[in-house]
Amino acid sequence: MFYPFGGALTDGTYELLPIGRVESPLVDPATAPQQGDEGSPEAWLVFDNAVREGLGDLQVGSEIVVLTWLDRARRDVLRVHPRDDPANPEQGVFSTRSPHRPNPLGLHRVTIVSIEGARILVRNLEALNATPIVDVKPVLD
Repeated sequence: MFYPFGGALTDGTYELLPIGRVESPLVDPATAPQQGDEGSPEAWLVFDNAVREGLGDLQVGSEIVVLTWLDRARRDVLRVHPRDDPANPEQGVFSTRSPHRPNPLGLHRVTIVSIEGARILVRNLEALNATPIVDVKPVLD
C-alpha cells in the first residue's frame, strides 16, 4: 500500500469504484476552466449500466453534485497558490479548490440538460475528458 505521507492514517483500506466517466471536449488541464461556471462546455456523464437503475429519478433541470476522482492530480501537494497564480499567497490545499491533494476528489455542482438512458448531459462541469465519476448526489438547498 502506498502512503504518500509516510504511514497509514487509519487502520484498514477503502475501496472506491468508478460508476462512470466524463465525456468532455476538455482535455488539457492548462486550458480548462478552474470552476464550472467559468466557461466550461456542456459534457456527458456516462454511467456504467450496472448503476443505471440508480439514475431513474433524476430530471432535466435538476441540479446535482457529481463527485469525481481527479486521476491526473498530484497527491503529494499540501500547499498551493490559489488559482495557480503565484501572486496569491500560498495556502494549505484544504482551504482551496485545488485538484492537487492527498485524496483528489472533485465536487461539481452541475445542471442536468438532457438524459439519454445511462448518459446525462450537464452544464458547468470543468472535469477533463475520461475523468472517473465516483458518485452523484442531489443538491439540497
